[in-house]
Amino acid sequence: MPCKKAVPHVLKSPVSATALVMALIVAFAPLPALADTKPVVVVELFTSQGCSSCPPADAVMRDLAQRSDVIGLALHVDYWDYIGWKDQYASPAYSKRQRGYAKAAGRRMVYTPQMVVNGQDDVIGARAMKLAELISKHQDKPQMISLSASRKGDTVVVNLAPLLGAGYAGPCEVHLVRYTPLQTANITRGELAGRDLKYANTVDGWSVLGQWDGVSSVEFTAQIEGDRPAVILIQRPGYGPILAAVRVE
Repeated sequence: MPCKKAVPHVLKSPVSATALVMALIVAFAPLPALADTKPVVVVELFTSQGCSSCPPADAVMRDLAQRSDVIGLALHVDYWDYIGWKDQYASPAYSKRQRGYAKAAGRRMVYTPQMVVNGQDDVIGARAMKLAELISKHQDKPQMISLSASRKGDTVVVNLAPLLGAGYAGPCEVHLVRYTPLQTANITRGELAGRDLKYANTVDGWSVLGQWDGVSSVEFTAQIEGDRPAVILIQRPGYGPILAAVRVE
């Protein structure tokens, strides 16, 4: 079971190494070329360096980071910091985002590791087979939005237009997310003390560029600094579905 958070307590059960390896082999086998024509699916992992159940899910995220048809984003939460190790990548904003998803789904508790697929479906982060099923489900849905993003210097230009009829997508928020592709942390205290762990696609910047009515063709511009990768997410307000996403090229 995952680490849950309501009042502070931890519920865990060991993950079978054999089961995890087999699940990863099946779920993350090379995809056929046709997969590139399917919608890109966003997978958000809520994780923590203070939760001993998280490393298998962090490993799954490293695999997701290699896929062209998935945008994997690791959001480190801060609510496990009190048990002995302060997660150096954590932010209260990411804990707030996870609680927002929980509230939107009618849940009273949050847990790690949790993966949220396109802002709609969630799964325990280490359950690679279930995650693969959810990704496939979302890839089979029709695209509602034409979305592109390009970068020139420190300027990002985002272009949006509806695909399935004016207003079908509904009002949306345009999010800009920055992340670091791979980094290693040496954990010296807490449940994972003594381990050097690799983290992929660690989110370290999140902003809302503006609102889109879902009807008109529009262009947004934003200033960004540094060479860290960026993605654009189009999401309904109130932690609703993510309707489109694109990497900033």
